[in-house]
Amino acid sequence: MTTYIPSITLPAMIFQNPAASILLPIALGTAVGFSVRPKETQKTYMALKQPPYRPPPQVFGPAWTVLYGLMGYAAYRAHSTGMNPLSSAEKLVLFKQGATLYTVQLGLNLLWMPLFFVAKRPVEATVDIVALTGVTGYLTYIWGQVDPVAAWALAPYLGWLGFATYLSAGVGYLNNWNIADKEVEASPAGKGTKYVDEKKE
Repeated sequence: MTTYIPSITLPAMIFQNPAASILLPIALGTAVGFSVRPKETQKTYMALKQPPYRPPPQVFGPAWTVLYGLMGYAAYRAHSTGMNPLSSAEKLVLFKQGATLYTVQLGLNLLWMPLFFVAKRPVEATVDIVALTGVTGYLTYIWGQVDPVAAWALAPYLGWLGFATYLSAGVGYLNNWNIADKEVEASPAGKGTKYVDEKKE
């Protein structure tokens, strides 16, 4: 059983406003994405050895936008039901506990890209996403008891996190848990992409 911790929980005013609840994770995720320089991120991504079924880098932006929106909608639904005067005291407690979990998972989510693409620490990034998946799974269970719609809204996000965990761990393993020496250079005369491992130069 988790605990509601006001000091590390987003303000209730965010959850109670549908626009704010939906747009906040989208805005934060977009800000982090741009802060890590998308072009450089794509270059790093393309230079790494990848596990099977990895999607092209262009998929991630639209996919995460939808998932962040669904995440925010789940928070709004859980708040609307849990804080409803006609709801039981148990649902109120569960919503508040979930609100703390929601804030924690959002922080873990936003931390992954800087860990992986800026710090180039695939071990720490994989630990982060494993923790994120676990917290989100428990959040889905908690808020599912408050409002089933909230749980269904989180389900695609949870599924994607499972796939992202596979990708993170797979990339780390295939690259010997070291991505600091990988980069991509443009080939001469624009003839494509040259993959460079600095250790071999």
